[in-house]
Amino acid sequence: MKTLAIDTSNQTMALALMEDGNLIAQLQTTVNKNHSRSLLPAIDFLMHSVQWQPKDLERIVVAKGPGSYTGLRIGVTTAKTLAQTLKIPLHSVSSLAILALNVGQEHELIVPLMNARRNNVYSGVYQQNPELTSILSDRHFALPELLEWLKQDGRPVVFVGKDVELFQSAINETLPNARWVTDESMQYPSAIKAIEVSQTLGTVEDVATFVPSYLKKVEAEEKWLETHQESSEPYVEKL
Repeated sequence: MKTLAIDTSNQTMALALMEDGNLIAQLQTTVNKNHSRSLLPAIDFLMHSVQWQPKDLERIVVAKGPGSYTGLRIGVTTAKTLAQTLKIPLHSVSSLAILALNVGQEHELIVPLMNARRNNVYSGVYQQNPELTSILSDRHFALPELLEWLKQDGRPVVFVGKDVELFQSAINETLPNARWVTDESMQYPSAIKAIEVSQTLGTVEDVATFVPSYLKKVEAEEKWLETHQESSEPYVEKL
């Protein structure tokens, strides 16, 4: 099955083309550029480089979040447009699960982590045994809350993600035996891993209703809700 994977959930823009488990092409940047300008040209370049046409695609995989609000909207909107236009399935995967799969360690709790500002993080807890499984669902944590949960659990912990370095002193204070991934290449999400994760933890989405998994309301929405009644309709979609 010919698959295009897209992850623009953070500073990384990661793309991959795979067919029946074989990597055909990939492209990845780790510098925060304007994904709105670079994503479609990058997809076009990748497809042309292997002489694929849009009609050849049979499936789209996209990182659904958490992560950058702008990056997520760009990646998800592009994926939805392609899936709807080509009439092919759209699979979503957790951006944190993609990071967790970079580690591949059994017997340790894998904790992917993204900075959510003000000593908050986006994180979840995973384990490889041997397939990646979710132990604690993705959510928006106050960092001390996450560290206390891990301390009480008591199992060995490995952290992964470029933002982990921002919190190393706090991690060391609460979990002195924890370790973190130091290999630079493993600190960023990979579109190849997104396709792998989609086999076990992915969700087939309804293109019409699918929205990113932000896990936290945007600041503008929080201010808006101070004077408006909360609705089940997503704020970003409303605007």
